[in-house]
Amino acid sequence: MRNTKIATSANESGEFGIETKQQPPFYLQVSSVGFKPQDFQIFKFQDQPLDLVLVESALLDQIVVTSRRRIEVNQDVPIPISVIGGAQIDQAGAFNVNRVKELIPSVQLYTSNPRNTGINIRGIGSPFGLTNDGLDPGVGFYLDGVYYARPAAATLDFLDLERIEVLRGPQGTLFGKNTSAGAISITTRKASFTPEATFETSFGNYGYIQAKASVSGPLSKTLAARVSFSGTQRNGLVDNIRTGRATNDLNNLGGRAQFLYKTSDRVALTLAGDITDQKPDGYAQVVAGVVPTKRAAYRQFNAITADLNYTLPSLNAFERVIDHDTPWRSGNQLGGVSLNADFKIGPGTLTSTTAYRYWNWDPSNDRDFTGLPVLAKSQNPAKHKNWSQEVRYAGQFFEKLSGVIGLFYIDQEVKITGTEESGSAQARFAKSSTGNNANTPGVTNDQLWATPGLLEGYGIYTNASIQSQSAAAFASVDWEVFKSFHLLPGVRINYDNKDVFYDRVARGGLDVANSNNSAAVKAELQKIKNGVYSSQQYVADADEKNFTYSVTAAYRPGKRINAFANYSTSYKPVGVNVAGLPSVVGGTAPDLSLAVIKGEKTKHYEIGVKTTPSDNLILNINFHNSDIKDYQTNVQSPELGVNRGYIANADKVNVKGLEFDGNFRANQNFTFNAAAAYTDAKYVKFTNAPLPLEETGLTINGQQVAFKDISGSKLPGISKWAGSFGGEFSTIAKFINNDTKFFFAVDEYFRSSFSSSPSPSAYLNIDGYSITNARTGFRAAHSVSAFIWSRNLFNKNYFEQLLPAGGNAGQYAAVLGDQRTFGITLRYSF
Repeated sequence: MRNTKIATSANESGEFGIETKQQPPFYLQVSSVGFKPQDFQIFKFQDQPLDLVLVESALLDQIVVTSRRRIEVNQDVPIPISVIGGAQIDQAGAFNVNRVKELIPSVQLYTSNPRNTGINIRGIGSPFGLTNDGLDPGVGFYLDGVYYARPAAATLDFLDLERIEVLRGPQGTLFGKNTSAGAISITTRKASFTPEATFETSFGNYGYIQAKASVSGPLSKTLAARVSFSGTQRNGLVDNIRTGRATNDLNNLGGRAQFLYKTSDRVALTLAGDITDQKPDGYAQVVAGVVPTKRAAYRQFNAITADLNYTLPSLNAFERVIDHDTPWRSGNQLGGVSLNADFKIGPGTLTSTTAYRYWNWDPSNDRDFTGLPVLAKSQNPAKHKNWSQEVRYAGQFFEKLSGVIGLFYIDQEVKITGTEESGSAQARFAKSSTGNNANTPGVTNDQLWATPGLLEGYGIYTNASIQSQSAAAFASVDWEVFKSFHLLPGVRINYDNKDVFYDRVARGGLDVANSNNSAAVKAELQKIKNGVYSSQQYVADADEKNFTYSVTAAYRPGKRINAFANYSTSYKPVGVNVAGLPSVVGGTAPDLSLAVIKGEKTKHYEIGVKTTPSDNLILNINFHNSDIKDYQTNVQSPELGVNRGYIANADKVNVKGLEFDGNFRANQNFTFNAAAAYTDAKYVKFTNAPLPLEETGLTINGQQVAFKDISGSKLPGISKWAGSFGGEFSTIAKFINNDTKFFFAVDEYFRSSFSSSPSPSAYLNIDGYSITNARTGFRAAHSVSAFIWSRNLFNKNYFEQLLPAGGNAGQYAAVLGDQRTFGITLRYSF
């Protein structure tokens, strides 16, 4: 019984009795292993037994959510929410957040490596392409209420997941950190006072091995614990013919422990800690093509490689062959500790969440994507740490008024130590002049560029840091104005501060001053070096306050329909560039106007309806529209000194679309689900966009062109159409165990073509594709489960991203989708 210590357990037939002196109405909280926990309201006593029906975790996963900081039925919440249940995750094989995009078509997730991971909802949230540490994510990522500041968490092998909730649209009035595009909220299984354990191992092709274990139980009458472990290994999927080794492998270890201290139903304290260590040989990109640019003929990629007697191993990316001479390394260590305290006070719950998180990134990349010694080193190690505090009170305050009110604070520190160093082939790739030189009679530009050792070992060495603080007060209420009609206003007051230090030193290569050359030649050689790499230093700060709000009207005439309309404003904090700034056109000085990037301002409206036509059918549809001013976008610069691209503001962006999702349970054996999203996203006004790869080097009337007006063009990374659908057949298999079921499930994910370039390019477009995943076997809530699974069952070749090489010489590379993988999973639980 809710809010009491009265409890009982059902027998093997599911029958139970409970004694109480409390008069109806009251709530029974019912839970069972393998099923969704659910509250049932008892209105009156009766002679006949009550029939309480729970729903399996694997079916109709949209039943119960906590997105509004309290337990609710999803169909009653006037927010577009998609849910992936724990059973579906457990049976998918090799699951991490990257799979979410295959199940929820409104989600876009791109990762060329753990650091360069962007999570978008409806195409907005993070700039498409390379990540900049000075930019906040627009999609909030939460695990058990703890905000994860960096999207590298998307590469985690998750442990003990109960469900993943994806909220679409601005959610700043519900969550601590501002979430201008939406939120992904992950809930794990809690420590249990009933002893339980799960042991799992999986084997697959490409040497895939994964082991997981989770044990939970009481340490005393008031203290319970859960300890979990995961280890994953897999051979590489791309062959490096230079080293004779396959790259892009997996090598992950992770562990998590939590302790639940519960003195009564009114007080619960959870202390949790986790650590993850990933040391893959990857994520290598494969050359996918060569583009003719607007540069002179001698600066085209094919002319350069011909002079260096080099040939690419393949121009067919799907041969999955590279010859890279710089090793790929993606050391990714992250972890933290959190303390969550829940106190039931009055009609609601007071929650305090205190957390410390860290992330250490140790990479090595071959950014020229070739076997030539162009960029001998290219790495941008970073150390992130932050602590956060959230306090909120949520509940049913009065009969017709519920809501949440909270405070949030986060303090972050980022330290970056980057290195980019030239190899012996850099001089030919960077060569930007030819023929005679008026300042050095008798010595041509070609001879100057060919000076032995001029650029070999020459590079930039960076120390940078960001100190940032963010604080907010937020509130949202649900007021039943009159029967069936609800008004839901929300407000948020936000403060953001960022301080940036950037110091880049260019050194190495030929010691021009002490070389045996004339003064005129020395001057020209130094000019060449400065044109390739130059020292750069700046200090910047940003400080901003803002107020945003939302208003939702919802009409719920009965349990089968929930119509709602929402208008909200949102704000994504100011950004700062910490990867180098491009030079002012015609000079070498950095363009300091790009050091601080304006925050995004969003005006959003949405209309939707959630329906349950019958007890076994859910159909939801909604329309959304977002107008974004000062949209933060990513720019790939042709300058080598801009280490990871930079961010800039587009004047205005519009994103609108239509979404549908549904679930149908035909009977006890068959269930089906489908979701689809139509998204129209474009730059309404963007006059200072970067040139696309093929227009690098463009000049008009003898003047170099640096920017382009791309107003009206499509945003990158967004398919106009995306969708998923699937089904499952299951039936009792009592010949194994009384609670064992045989199942067969298939799901399909598809998306139409999309641009992979911040500025539309004729070459960097990715064709639409679809992939099929399947699984079949036997499962049991407790006892033995065994099933086989396959991802990309029909071995579809597809690109996830296309990226220009450093310096924009003309070659571009691909992040490849995995080829067909398959395996078997064995699990025992009790």
